[in-house]
Amino acid sequence: MTDYADRFWTSRDGLKLHYRDYAGRDDRPPVLCLPGLTRNARDFADVAARLAGEWRVICPDLRGRGDSAYAKDSASYNPLQYVDDVTLLLEQEGIERVVAFGTSLGGLMTMIMAMMAPQRLAGALLNDVGPEIEPEGLERIRGYVGQGRNFPTWMHAARALEESQGDVFPDWEIADWLAMAKRCMVVGSNGRIHFDYDMRIAEPFSKPGGEAGVDMWPGVASLAGCPVLLVRGELSQILSAATLERMTAMLPGAEAVTVPRVGHAPMLDEPEAVTGIDRLLARIG
Repeated sequence: MTDYADRFWTSRDGLKLHYRDYAGRDDRPPVLCLPGLTRNARDFADVAARLAGEWRVICPDLRGRGDSAYAKDSASYNPLQYVDDVTLLLEQEGIERVVAFGTSLGGLMTMIMAMMAPQRLAGALLNDVGPEIEPEGLERIRGYVGQGRNFPTWMHAARALEESQGDVFPDWEIADWLAMAKRCMVVGSNGRIHFDYDMRIAEPFSKPGGEAGVDMWPGVASLAGCPVLLVRGELSQILSAATLERMTAMLPGAEAVTVPRVGHAPMLDEPEAVTGIDRLLARIG
């Protein structure tokens, strides 16, 4: 596995936040990997291992996830706050431009960054997310986020993931589910295995307007003129084929890739995603 440095930065409200820093060329903008709602920097380990050396890859744990501190106020678990946190990281590192790889929530963050500071984005990948989230997918997320389940062994954890998400990755073997468990879970102080995030990230969802709620189409429009890759899982319940088609029409320079037999969200190590990423990065440097 490619080496990386564990580094930290501090949010405006004083949280110590963690990121993985994979070394790469300094004559190119770094790749900034932004994870989904309940996920963390480990999700991008394979992507980072493939790109590191040629590209510096920065993989933050958002507040309340992984090795980042949990927030005192659960209301701060929202996309605008996450973008503010990541902006401070870039400022700390003296990074003016990045190629943002955003999965799900990370893709919403990428759209917000495009609206707030389009000059920061040298390129963007939106992984299985768009400005409209399908109601079925949103209900599915509400059904599992914040459910504090725990397991006695990694095999129990893997089987539980397979049971709940087998329709998302129908071709996966048990080894794949074990790898997934070790990406999104951790051994707790009591020796049991639990999800590696603050269960209170679910609280903003339960409040009125806690769902997407905001018109994100301007976020797509703000990516115009920037090299963009749009990735969709063929079985996605989050990003519909119709929304992807509309996004592609709005961004004439964007490439759209559909990953077959995968739901929400592709891991970005699938052949279709890999070749799409290589073509995106070739346009940048």
